Parts: sequence; C-alpha cells; structure tokens
Amino acid sequence: MEAVRLAGLSKSRVMAGLQCHKLLWWMVHEPTAPELELDDQAQATMDRGSRVGEIARSYVPGGVAIDLPHNAYDERVAITRQALEDHAPVVYEAAFRAGDVFVAVDILKRDGRSFRLIEVKSTTSVKDHHIPDVAVQAHVLRQNGLDLASTEVMHLNRECTYPDLSNLFVRSDVTEEASAIEASVPRLIAEQTAMLQGPVPDVPIGPHCTTPYECPFMARCWSTLPPHHVSTLYAMRRRALELDEQGYRTIYDLPEDVPLGPIADRQRRAVQEGRMIVEPTLARALDVFVPAIAFLDFETVGLAVPVWEGCHPYDAVPVQFSCHVQEADGRVTHHEWLAGGPEDPRPALAERLVQACEGTRTVVAYNAGFERGRIEQMAEALPALAEPLRSIVDRLVDLLPIVRNHVYHPDFGGSFGLKSVLPALVPEVGYDGLTIADGATASLELERLLFSGEVMEPDARQQLRSDLRRYCHQDTWGLVKLLERLRQLDMEPGRSEARGQ
Repeated sequence: MEAVRLAGLSKSRVMAGLQCHKLLWWMVHEPTAPELELDDQAQATMDRGSRVGEIARSYVPGGVAIDLPHNAYDERVAITRQALEDHAPVVYEAAFRAGDVFVAVDILKRDGRSFRLIEVKSTTSVKDHHIPDVAVQAHVLRQNGLDLASTEVMHLNRECTYPDLSNLFVRSDVTEEASAIEASVPRLIAEQTAMLQGPVPDVPIGPHCTTPYECPFMARCWSTLPPHHVSTLYAMRRRALELDEQGYRTIYDLPEDVPLGPIADRQRRAVQEGRMIVEPTLARALDVFVPAIAFLDFETVGLAVPVWEGCHPYDAVPVQFSCHVQEADGRVTHHEWLAGGPEDPRPALAERLVQACEGTRTVVAYNAGFERGRIEQMAEALPALAEPLRSIVDRLVDLLPIVRNHVYHPDFGGSFGLKSVLPALVPEVGYDGLTIADGATASLELERLLFSGEVMEPDARQQLRSDLRRYCHQDTWGLVKLLERLRQLDMEPGRSEARGQ
C-alpha cells in the first residue's frame, strides 16, 4: 500500500483507470515512459484547456487562486484550507486529498453554508466521461467535510458570437447524474489501488482503447496484431472485435458467408486476392469531373474563444488555401493564399479564392463537406462575395466517395483518408519529406503563425510560412494526380493489379 501512496492517485489517474486498468498501471509504475511525453498536439490541447479555465474564472469572479506548482500537493491543500477558513467566496484550483486521491477543483463557489463544485471543460457540451470526473471530485470534497449543494460542468457555448462574449460559457447542473455515480467511487478507487499492487493487469484490446481518449500506450497492445487484422475492416471496429473473439483473426480468415458491408466486402476481396479492386462503376462516376477543374484545399484554425466577427467557439475558419486549376488541354496553374497575422483572414482569402476558381466548371475537394461548410460560412459573413462563393459550392465535387465506392487497394488499411489513399495509388506524391505533413500539425502551426508570429525570428517565420505552403500545395497537387490515376484505372477496369506493383 505504501508504494501506491508514494506514487499517488489523482483525479486524472482515477479517470484513466476507469478507461483501462492497464493504462493506469503503466501511468503509475512507468511515469517517465516515452509514451507519456506530450507531443505538440497534446500540449496544445492542454494549453487550450488551461486558457479556457483561466477565462472561466472571470465569469465566476471574486475568487482566490491556489497558484502553486502542480506537484506542491501538501502546500496546495494547506492554502486551500486557509482560504476556506477565511471565508473566501470562490476558490480557483481548490485542492483536497482523501486517502490516496488528490483532486483540484476548477472553481469552488460558496453557496451560503454549502458549496458549488464547478468543473470547467473546453468542450461545447457535457460529455459522458465528465460525469465520473465530477463524481470523483465530489467524493473527495465530502470526505473533507464539505457540504456540496450542487455540481456543475461549465463548458463553452457554441451559440456565443464574437464580439459579444457575455454568454461564452454554459453552466450545466449535473448534480443528479454525478450523485448516481458517486456512491460507487470508493469501490472503484479500492479496486484501482489493489490492482496497482500487483503485476500489469491483462486487459484485452477493445473500444476502451480509444474511448473517451486514445490511449498513449496503444502501440504496446496493438503492435502484436497481424497485418490486415479484422480491426482494420472499414467502419467496423466494434464488430471486428467480435469477429476476433469468434476466431477470425485477420481478413484472410473471413469466409464469404460472413456478411460485410459493400465497402468492407470489397476490402476483403482485395486483401484475400492480393490485388487492387476497381469496380466497373468507376467509369460513370468520373463523368462529373468536367474541365476546367479547380482542385481545392483549405487549412483552418478553430479557436476555442473566437476573435473574428460573427465567429463561434471552435468555428473552423479558413486561413490558407491551395488551388490547382487544370484546363481541358492538361495545363495546370497554381493559386494560393496564406494569412499573415491576427486580422480576420476571410475577406482577403475569399476574394482570392473567387479569382482562382473563376472560369472553372468543376471544383474538386477531398471530403468536400468540409470545404463546402467553410465556403458557406464565408458567404454568410461576406455578403458582397456571397454570390460567387455560392457558385463555387454549386460546382463542388467530392473525390473521396469516388475512391471509397469504386476502388480498394490492400494498402489502404481500411482507411480512405488522403494520407492512406495517395501512397497506395499515387506513390510519387508523398509527404515524407515535408516538415509539416498532416492537417492537425498545420492547424497548430497556423495558429502559432497568426497569433505569435510577431515574436518569432524573421527567418523562422518565413520558414514556417514556406513549410505551410508546401504542405497545402501537396494536398491539391495530390488531388490532381489522384484524378489522373483514377482515369487510368477507368481505362482498364477489369485488370488485376498485384499488390505492391
């Protein structure tokens, strides 16, 4: 027991244990494991949560902040106790310990002789996993003798519209839901504590590996899976785990009488036959691509707290685009635009976008619903450009379902994301040599460029802009080459292409 006390349990660790005992065991026994080192995306998520938490305090003002290093547990508990003895009306990051569990409450508000526990989340709604989070805190506070009148989740409000941030947050009462779970918290903590005394527990893979968060140790548990494990079946992860339990380890093992959806069935045929499947229906599907064709891709930022007129929390606002235009004779020209600072990027971007697409008959995007939504939002925000922007929407064609519904290459691995499709069908268009090689990183770097660019060294800023341009350019050039490849396949729809050729 002493070893666990030394390692300590916190609210976040208890929550990890609710997701998976093996995850918690590794977190406690291997706290310096490389998997637990925060990458840029994870750090950005934590930073965003911290910023939202700090802003939330201004909506419940007049409090005392327990502003000490996160691992100064005893000091934080002691100062919290003093703040409560001094009758502070509100305490931010109020710290408590009960047994082996330490918690810090985002906002603890005095309510007469009772208290209100307010958990701040940077989401736009109450999620299922927020309830046990609150229940663990409530249990620890009651163990410290506090009378809790209610518990709340304070989250961002999607209806909030900049510049009026008066309704940036919604406070949702979860007292009843949290109370229903709170009674089981002592048992859950005891189970976790006992588990931590033994060897690493044996927990099979399952939906909990990615719910509510992707486990940082995924590679440890999933690395032993053979190629084309049934979990790679398209859109069938939950059922795939059942198939695994029934003895169907890989797609090779699946007989024809195991029913699959049409796309997963095409995947099964491609894997088992070791070739790319090209359906004869591809020919008609390609008829919609009429030149001149604009190939379009946006990169966006989605700020938790909006800063541009008419925007809401987490609106994905385009701040960069790339557009390759291919004429009927095959000639290709490239257009691009990248924001330079914190000013609203939409007016200038929309104007350049309209110019780039002028005269084209088809506008192509991959997973085009995203581009469609962004253009429609710009049309709403920019009435002067609404007509030409909506004309682009009217010409928009999605390349993703063309691939998904008519082609399968074994190297897709069950995914139709562009980063899976291009290496298999157009291997000469790759991302390996790029400094920025995925959309999530691009969004993170764009936010840094726009809102922290003035503190960057000029050379570093210029290099970042170049890296962002190269990445966005590669996305649309990849679409040009992908459509060319699909047209080649259309000319030979019946051929069998051996895998890897």
